Amino acid sequence: MAQLINPLAAHIQTVKRRLIVVGATILTALIVTFSFSADMVAWLNRPFPNQLVFYGPTEALFASIKVSFLSAIILSLPVIFYQCWKFVEPALLPKEQRWAIPLFLLAGGLFGLGLVFCNLVILPLVIDFFVSFGMDRDITPQLSVGTYIDFNVKFLLIFGCAFELPLAMTLLARAGVVTGKVFAQYRKHAILTTLIISAIVTPDATLFTMLLMAVPMMVLYEIGILGARLFGRGQDGGSIDLPLDPDVPMGTAGTRVR
Repeated sequence: MAQLINPLAAHIQTVKRRLIVVGATILTALIVTFSFSADMVAWLNRPFPNQLVFYGPTEALFASIKVSFLSAIILSLPVIFYQCWKFVEPALLPKEQRWAIPLFLLAGGLFGLGLVFCNLVILPLVIDFFVSFGMDRDITPQLSVGTYIDFNVKFLLIFGCAFELPLAMTLLARAGVVTGKVFAQYRKHAILTTLIISAIVTPDATLFTMLLMAVPMMVLYEIGILGARLFGRGQDGGSIDLPLDPDVPMGTAGTRVR
């Protein structure tokens, strides 16, 4: 039992250390980006023609923190991707480990593509739909900065992370953790999960906004299944045992060496 606990404890400590590095990086970036929060709020306010207002003494402050947090995550992406890569690296063969830099660039590009798609396509549709709905009924739109920024930040983060889904699924299949066949078998569960996530993260939880978020995520899941089937290590449903301590390579019995 002790032989099993010690490697597991070492592995948990490694994961905790990487999470601490990511958290410290995001916190540092948050302090830097907070100085530019007013400009970022003005940028997100472009689809809405009127000036934003605030109804509480702390509402503007928390709105600035939220938009700064989004920017901090974007700036911290290189560190986040590097730590994620070091986590999965022991499960990959030496020739696969040489794909680190291309994968970094691909992951960053996918996250940025998700942000651009959300900012240029999804958010203008959502904001225009709801604002026009109220104006057609002779209601003057007056949005609070807290609600508006919360709405934007949630959508941007979800779409940025969702666009990483095909890459994550492909890497898991390539590492032998799961196969494209398994992903396909759990398609119904994935659809239900996306609907639940959409209902939770959308501030209004209306069917329109839920579908605008859920449908692209379902499409990305299907792309991930395709990537897992094309680049997965095997389709027999088996898995490769990952080393508990990422700093120690497996021996000949595990057939995974650096």
